[in-house]
Amino acid sequence: MAEEKDLEIEEGGEKKGGKMMIIIIAVVVLLAGGGAAFFFLGGDDGAPAETLAEETASAEGGEGKPSGNSAEIGSALYVGMPRPFVFNVPGSNKDRLVQIKVQLLVRGDVNEETAKRHIPLIENTLLRVFSASNADDLSTTAGKEALRYNALSEVQNALVEIEDSKVVERVLFTGFVMQ
Repeated sequence: MAEEKDLEIEEGGEKKGGKMMIIIIAVVVLLAGGGAAFFFLGGDDGAPAETLAEETASAEGGEGKPSGNSAEIGSALYVGMPRPFVFNVPGSNKDRLVQIKVQLLVRGDVNEETAKRHIPLIENTLLRVFSASNADDLSTTAGKEALRYNALSEVQNALVEIEDSKVVERVLFTGFVMQ
């Protein structure tokens, strides 16, 4: 019986050592993750916002401050279109059916509310632009980028007429299917 008790004590000691090793490994992993997060997130101190303001000002010919009617003021927010756009486009061989899911990048709460308020106008404008494309162009990356750029330009023009502000900074395709 004395030998059995010794074995039980030894087994218990090995279990404690294994638990201690797991705890040490977990602490090391957490510290490494925290250090990596600090390194990647903590060192900027607002440099991208200043860079964005400078790029905006240089693109608009200003002196370092974004203008009041630009879409680049505030934090980035995304406004999703309530349903995907489904439309037919002609192609050289045959007509194709296209489905595009769209989200709009806006800056600040004011622009987000404005974009949400004008979703019917934005949907109409996007559908008009999308319907004017053809399948041969949409099958290439350059064609998709040109469509995205045209969509942004037309949406901004439509919103400037109504709100005297571009409101939308980017049109993003979050889903693109062509059959």
